Amino acid sequence: MAEFSLDRSAIAGVVLAGGRSQRMGRDKAAVMLGTDSLLGHVLARLGPQVISVAVNADAASENVPVVPDHIAGKAGPMAGIHAAMTYAAGLPKISHVVTVSVDCPFFPTDLVARLAAALEHPSQIAIAASEGRSHPVFGLWPVTLAADLEAWIATDEKRRVRDFLLRHDVTEVVFPLHPTRASLLDPFFNINTPDDLIEAERWLEALRT
Repeated sequence: MAEFSLDRSAIAGVVLAGGRSQRMGRDKAAVMLGTDSLLGHVLARLGPQVISVAVNADAASENVPVVPDHIAGKAGPMAGIHAAMTYAAGLPKISHVVTVSVDCPFFPTDLVARLAAALEHPSQIAIAASEGRSHPVFGLWPVTLAADLEAWIATDEKRRVRDFLLRHDVTEVVFPLHPTRASLLDPFFNINTPDDLIEAERWLEALRT
């Protein structure tokens, strides 16, 4: 049997930016990091890795398609992933969608390539990991799972990403810490609070050469 190979041209990207941002106190997508918004940083990283990009949110300031949740009631990250799958399934020649979080501006520039390379068959899911922790919102998803995910969200009260993953074949890809002038940076460092934003500014400076 031929080895499965997933080309970049079959992968769309969606930034998950529909969370409540309660600990930040304002919309994280619009929060400034350096001279750009968090959404701007994430789009700049994701754009070159996929054939097209969109944002899962109620609205977005960047010039990209906006994909709102199809499931009402702020049903959590899985609702955003479902919206991403549904959106990507409507695009020509797209078989998979990669999701990333708007509050992680330093995620790897080879994220999509490494997730795609890890897939052994078309229905498998690939998720990222680092430092002994998985990061399932950084995942590569077959768009054919949209109906299954919608049914699961409707019947599962907790709606935890990991619980959905247990229903499917999943491969985990471990990403190394990234060297900077200061120390090693976990590329999935996420910004939830104003204090995290201050730390992110230090990492941004440390990454500059």
